[in-house]
Amino acid sequence: MTTTPTHADLALWLVEAAEAVSGIATARHTAPPSRSHLHPVLGPLTAGPKAITALADRLEHLQAARLPTTPASLFTLASYVSALGWLTESLADLTQAVDALVTEAGHPTADDGDSGFNLADSAPQDRQAIATLAAEAALPPGLYLRLLGRALLARAEFTEACSEIIGALTEDAHRLLDESVSAVRLDGDGPDSLPTLVRTLLARLEAAR
Repeated sequence: MTTTPTHADLALWLVEAAEAVSGIATARHTAPPSRSHLHPVLGPLTAGPKAITALADRLEHLQAARLPTTPASLFTLASYVSALGWLTESLADLTQAVDALVTEAGHPTADDGDSGFNLADSAPQDRQAIATLAAEAALPPGLYLRLLGRALLARAEFTEACSEIIGALTEDAHRLLDESVSAVRLDGDGPDSLPTLVRTLLARLEAAR
């Protein structure tokens, strides 16, 4: 890069990253009948690796461009790297959750036909729909519902992480457009000098001690 990027240039990179993360969280992917209980998580599970690869390639390009070591450039890279790291970790957690669901679906136990859910308490049309989906997936209705519930929970947790990442990237983009960003330092000028996700991660580490 032959010229120093403006704050608007740097902010745009973070906004584009936020848009890419948003695309993962809202991705949809059709599930076959035998895997319909995994429908809530197949979208992000399919779109996630592609988006992460694209973001990682962009980061490599930015690093290869040898950005000037201005406070704003360092701030942008720190924000971008933190977002990419958090997204990668969140997708790994989602993948592990899906692996667990697949494993459980492949080893139904004797009590999975009930699993605490009474189909008799449901409306007739709901009972029929559940029974049909469970049969197509070759699972007992109780187990089917339990797996579907866990898939929905896994997606909700992943979506929440994506929302935090998107919000942080957007906030940092706004800070880059603010005149005060020229004073941003990464060498100890107070916690407010750090990108949003960096401060969030440090707070979590401190709380875990």
